[in-house]
Amino acid sequence: MRRETAGRPAFPWSAAMAFGFGRLRLGADDFWRLTPRELAAAMEAVSGPARAPLDRAGLAALMARFPD
Repeated sequence: MRRETAGRPAFPWSAAMAFGFGRLRLGADDFWRLTPRELAAAMEAVSGPARAPLDRAGLAALMARFPD
C-alpha cells in the first residue's frame, strides 16, 4: 500500500527498483548509489521524455476519430 506525504503520492520504489535492476541490469550497490536525478536521467534515456496525460479535449478528439 502506498502512503501519501503532505498530499503527494509516495515514491514508486517498486517501479524504480524494477527499472534499475531489470532494465538497466544494475547491481544493488550501483542502484543504491544513484541519485534520484541520475535515475530520472537513465529512465528518460531509455523510455523517452515523460508525456502529459491525455486531457479532455484530446480524449474527445480520439473519440471522434475512432467512434467504435
